[in-house]
Amino acid sequence: MTVTGLLAFGAAYGAAVASPGPGVAAVVGRVLARGLRGAPAFIGGFLVGDLVWFALAATALHALAQTFAVVFLIIRYAGAAYLLYLGWKLWTAPVASGDAEAAAARAEHPLRPFLGALSLTLGNPKVIFFFLALLPMVVDLGALTVSAALEIAVLIAVILSAVLGGYAMLAAFGRRFITSPRAVRIVNRSSGTMMAGAAVAIAAR
Repeated sequence: MTVTGLLAFGAAYGAAVASPGPGVAAVVGRVLARGLRGAPAFIGGFLVGDLVWFALAATALHALAQTFAVVFLIIRYAGAAYLLYLGWKLWTAPVASGDAEAAAARAEHPLRPFLGALSLTLGNPKVIFFFLALLPMVVDLGALTVSAALEIAVLIAVILSAVLGGYAMLAAFGRRFITSPRAVRIVNRSSGTMMAGAAVAIAAR
C-alpha cells in the first residue's frame, strides 16, 4: 500500500479513535477509578475488536456479519451490560485507601477487562460504522493485498494503543491529585456515570 494511502487511513482512523465515544469514556472512567493496573488488557480488548471488524471488512465477510446480526446484537447488549455493571460498582464503591484499591486491582484477572472491552467494541455502532461504511471510502478493499492488509493492521495497533494509552495516562495523571475521601467519592461516581452513559449510548443505537 502506498504511503499516501496509509496516511489517509491513519488520519481517518486516528480521528475516529480519538473522538469522544463509549470506548474513550470507558478507558478514562476505569483509569480514574482504578488506576493504570488492568488498563493494558482493557485497551487490548478494544484493539482485538477493531482488528476483527477490519478483517470482516477486508475479506468482504461483512455480509456474513449482517447474516448473524442477532449475534452481534447480543454482543452489543453484553458490552452495554458490562459497562453498566462497572458503573454500578463504581457508584456504590466505598472510599478505599490506596493500598486497598491496589489490592482490588491486583485481584482482577486480566481476562475480565479484556473480554469486557472486546464485547463493547464488537457491538459498538461507532466502530461498526467506521469499518463497514467509512473504511471503503478511504481504502480500496477490492484491491487490498495481504501485505497491505497487514500494514493497515499494524497501523491500527499503533494508533489505537497510542490514542487510548494517551487517554489512560492523562486520566492517571489527573488521578494523582485526587486524595481526599470526598474527591475520591466524586470521581468514583462521575466515572460510574460516564460508563453508564456509554452503556446507554451503545444499547440505544
